Amino acid sequence: MMRALQIIVNKFLTWVCKLFHKNGTQFPGSISYNMNQKILEKIHYPKYVIGVTGSSGKGTTTNLIYHILTDAGLDVVYNSSGSNGIRGITTLILNHTTIFGKFKHDVLLLELDEKHLHLAFGKNKMTHLVLTNITRDQPARNGSPDLIYDAIYNALDGETTLILNADDPGLQKMRLTYPGKIITYGINKTKDSYIKKENFSVDNAYCPNCEKKLIYSFYHYGHIGTYYCPSCHFQRGNPNFLGTNVNLAERKMKINGDLVTLNKNFMFTAYATIASFALCSSIGISKKDILYALNEDVIKSKRGKEYLIAHRPVVMLESKNENALSYYQSLRYIVNEPHKKVVVLGFDNVSRRYKYNDLSWLWDVDFELLNDDSIEKIILLGRFKWDVMVRLQYAKIKKEKIILLSKKEDLVSTIKSETTGNIYTMVCFDMTEIIKNLILEDEDGNN
Repeated sequence: MMRALQIIVNKFLTWVCKLFHKNGTQFPGSISYNMNQKILEKIHYPKYVIGVTGSSGKGTTTNLIYHILTDAGLDVVYNSSGSNGIRGITTLILNHTTIFGKFKHDVLLLELDEKHLHLAFGKNKMTHLVLTNITRDQPARNGSPDLIYDAIYNALDGETTLILNADDPGLQKMRLTYPGKIITYGINKTKDSYIKKENFSVDNAYCPNCEKKLIYSFYHYGHIGTYYCPSCHFQRGNPNFLGTNVNLAERKMKINGDLVTLNKNFMFTAYATIASFALCSSIGISKKDILYALNEDVIKSKRGKEYLIAHRPVVMLESKNENALSYYQSLRYIVNEPHKKVVVLGFDNVSRRYKYNDLSWLWDVDFELLNDDSIEKIILLGRFKWDVMVRLQYAKIKKEKIILLSKKEDLVSTIKSETTGNIYTMVCFDMTEIIKNLILEDEDGNN
């Protein structure tokens, strides 16, 4: 009786939220979950319950998995809104369940917050879990990468098949003790890989088995690459799904010899693609169907949406606050672009989850990369623009390159009057929407 009541309440509150044009991804689940926190254990799940988690890349990976599975004819439900905590997950699941507790679709696919795995799946278990990476992420909330690892590992009991990024030694250590099935994926050296450590964010420099320093053959970024321990021979090894011939400029790579298309020219897209390939193969999707979804029915990337200001391209890069490697990939992408550039940085909120406003992570970000002749101007906006400016000053960015905006509404006019290069916004999710609306408003007016 209680289960049926919670499901009805969840569906009704979602309807009310939509009636008043509210998002409704969190509030219904908050009420339902608080009525009985064991509600998700009382649901009859489908054959495939797939989770995707990690410090970064899980949204892109989840979106691509959904695309492949639906192209293959499966009826899939996933949290497209990105609400990956327990309340958002509760809202989603109960809205797609009958009042008798039976989930109504072929596949439940969830982007999952690392700290909420144990809340979402207690008695019931995922059939598959894709692990993208573990890095320093939301330090005020998560602490160290070791604590994130423990939160994930302690939520598992061997029943779940892991799809694991072998290029991350912090994840690869699961192979030492995990009792269940593990499928690995990784990417060989590319022309953009580097041999000498290039950035600050190396979160797993030491062997998780014997604690001796790892030796890297190359890095893709941060601590992601190919490595081995000279003492105990812990190593990346040969992944089950291997990415080769990566060409980000042409948006192509090979996976186990098959050519696939990348929907964006970022390294994180290559990882999302190979992780999705591995997951879909593991549940029996044919190679033909996977390659069709990747090469013929190519989806647009969630990141890197393009707009125009005064006929100049604007590339919007959603860089995750409190995650230095997310910023690093965006910075490296911008610097490697072949023309004069204007970079927009800033945010009003450090996190959508809490209000600590810890800014220590800014000092992990390699803003030194912006010391490049191709960077014409750096425009700072948002509540923490002065803090970002101090970090840029320590990175020895020339003062004349930095523009501080007192009002966000002046962004478009400032770009038009004081810059000439192509525009790259490198901001967090909420600020992306604000900037997009400013651009669209200008297009309606005088652009």
